[in-house]
Amino acid sequence: MKACPARLFVALFLSFALVGCSERADQSAGTAGPQAQQPERHIALQGQPNFRDLGGYTSADGRTVRWGQVYRSGELPRLTDADVERLAALDIRTVVDFLTEAERAARGPDRLPAGVRKLDLPMQAGNLGELAGVVSEARRTGDFSEISPDINPDIHRLLIVEGRDYYATLLRELADPGKRPLVFHCSHGIHRTGTATAILLSALGVPWETIREDYLLSNVYRQDEIERRVSELRQLYADNNDIPPGQVDSTNIEAFYILQGSYIDAALDRAITDYGSMQAYIRDGLGISDAEVLQLQQQLLEH
Repeated sequence: MKACPARLFVALFLSFALVGCSERADQSAGTAGPQAQQPERHIALQGQPNFRDLGGYTSADGRTVRWGQVYRSGELPRLTDADVERLAALDIRTVVDFLTEAERAARGPDRLPAGVRKLDLPMQAGNLGELAGVVSEARRTGDFSEISPDINPDIHRLLIVEGRDYYATLLRELADPGKRPLVFHCSHGIHRTGTATAILLSALGVPWETIREDYLLSNVYRQDEIERRVSELRQLYADNNDIPPGQVDSTNIEAFYILQGSYIDAALDRAITDYGSMQAYIRDGLGISDAEVLQLQQQLLEH
């Protein structure tokens, strides 16, 4: 069965979410006055399409996440010289890297401005490594028949459990003003980074609807990359099975690469199941005290 083009799928799926994001940006710009210029959420880099600022989101009590302090991204080894200069202009002080040692060996080191502090937090414990192996084999062969559409929510559920020490470390790093501006990243800025973002924004009191919309922005900024990757994997499977690409059922491939809100919702569901709420997970699961949460909010929220 021939699947619909990834670009059309993304456009249809995200139309409502993007309207919500645009409305908030317009409202913010309107209240700031005619001379105010809205900061950039997406930082356009030639070597990484999914680098973006987490500033500007509004918390439940009406405060706003500070711009220019926290960035989420995919991997950074392919940055150009101009990209590195752009990071230097952002005054990045710390980069937190969730890639495993094997991933770093395969991809090479991050390209960063001189003097940037690097903190490696390799997420490879327990079942995360097993899932990564299954996905890696599917990418190698183009055969996603064993990659259920449920794998994305399963990964986010696992990260809530097996990523606790890493996420606790990240929150404590972010509470220290001497370590910001800070970037945290994994390979594509989706699973490990997406869960980290959901936890951080929850600690700052940002509503879950906004967190979900931020998660889905990866579909927007990675649209060309998604389209290219889906096409490559469809062709790879066709070549390996001696069939025309148009006969490849790429349902599971697209389900893996094109994100849905239910994927990140699985992280919240797991936190609620295990701890009662995301806030309780942050306190009891990550061991971040109420005083530390308050410090984080004081550092990263403004009126």
